[in-house]
Amino acid sequence: MISTVRPREVWFLTGSQGLYGEQTLQQVAEQSREVAAQIADDPRGVATIVWKPVLTSADAIRRVILEANADDDCVGLIGWMHTFSPAKMWIQGLTALQKPFLHLHTQWHRDIPWSTIDMDFMNLNQAAHGDREFGFVQTRLGVARKIIAGHVSDPSVGERIATWSRAALGAHDMRTLRLARFGDNMRDVAVTEGDKVEAQRRFGVSVNTFGVNDLVDVVDRVEPGAVDKLVAEYCDRYDIAPDLRVGAERHELLRDAAQIEVGLRQFLVEGGYGAFTTNFEDLGGLRQLPGIAVQRLMADGFGFGGEGDWKTSILVRTTKTMAAGLPGGTSFMEDYTYHLEPGRQKSLGAHMLEVCPSISSERPRAEAHPLSMGNRQDPVRLRFIADPGEGVVVGLSDLGDRFRLTANDITLVEPDEALPRLPVACAVWQAHPSLPTAAESWLMAGGPHHTVLTTAVGIEAFDDLAEILRTELAHIDQHTTPRQFVRELRWNQAYYRLAEGF
Repeated sequence: MISTVRPREVWFLTGSQGLYGEQTLQQVAEQSREVAAQIADDPRGVATIVWKPVLTSADAIRRVILEANADDDCVGLIGWMHTFSPAKMWIQGLTALQKPFLHLHTQWHRDIPWSTIDMDFMNLNQAAHGDREFGFVQTRLGVARKIIAGHVSDPSVGERIATWSRAALGAHDMRTLRLARFGDNMRDVAVTEGDKVEAQRRFGVSVNTFGVNDLVDVVDRVEPGAVDKLVAEYCDRYDIAPDLRVGAERHELLRDAAQIEVGLRQFLVEGGYGAFTTNFEDLGGLRQLPGIAVQRLMADGFGFGGEGDWKTSILVRTTKTMAAGLPGGTSFMEDYTYHLEPGRQKSLGAHMLEVCPSISSERPRAEAHPLSMGNRQDPVRLRFIADPGEGVVVGLSDLGDRFRLTANDITLVEPDEALPRLPVACAVWQAHPSLPTAAESWLMAGGPHHTVLTTAVGIEAFDDLAEILRTELAHIDQHTTPRQFVRELRWNQAYYRLAEGF
């Protein structure tokens, strides 16, 4: 659970116009409060719904949108036209809009009162065509928005609003995120490179590089008492390999790992960093490659990318922000090897050490094993296997002229057999629609080998996030074919190059 994200607000805006008269506008206000309250009462929501007075003039619309832009606690706006609100009044405000926007196409009443409906009722409840006027002007202005149609009492409507609010919260967190890179990315690797200036322009995240010995200085100053306390926590929460237990011959490895975690956490918290990267090629004075430290920091909501992969670190953090409070987990991941038995094809995902325990319900086991990369002590890591269930793997690539999110729907499964000699945490999954089609499509999209695996956040949240960020999302699902997917990528290329020029 992320403890560094403050509760945020989504403002609820209602459109109308002055010609209806004061009595009607009072009814509009009462009914719009009721609609906002129904949204606010949904337990799946992640932000506080703040109702704003009914908007009937261009000046009021412009002012409330400028206020939202300037309010650090406001992560997005919901707009609804209770009656007919002439949309030219919205042009100045929507042109200034900088926050994510959801157009809710609903109405106060769920059912038509067939036996009593009259013109008074019709004049009051005009969202069916008021929202069409509003939709036109948004399209005319090119406003990026989510559209949800249906009555707010419908559970599916509430769920979609909650999902969008999570995407808005993720985008907001990304725009204020600071990321610490300890060293550079792995030498000669292409996909972990990227344009950090463009990332800050597009996403808002500030990516900062430190020499790894800046971290070592903090680690070396950690008091033994802090190490004792964390080791005790390890022993309470995890099964500890016999050779790492207190008094055993390799217990010092566990203490060194705990000292690294205390120092790394202190560095990140004091610097205001919500995400970070490490690189086994640049460890400076660290006695071992951070393993258990990274896993536990991820479990607490920090973003992480191995081998200097700052883009994946951003995506891990953003996904964890969107997932706050939901069942399931989110982890840094990498496709390592395949099981290619016809009809039973699977991927085995892992990394050298850094898989987040949030994706598993089993009690992890702390172990230390040799790692040739890094040329340091045998690093301590937590071992476990991800729980079965539905999930998504998502990667972020820099294509030069734009960023692309590539996503694949997956089903996590149990391994076919036990994995007694695999010294790291892992996940096994079946890609949809099949491993060959998913892999061919992923390769064609230029998707990265480092990904985010999540069983907490569904594809709609990533679709909403991509729309908010105006970033491409290439989605591989059960209906994907390589031929269709290539056409989609070509259409996307044309669209994003044209859109960037507008």
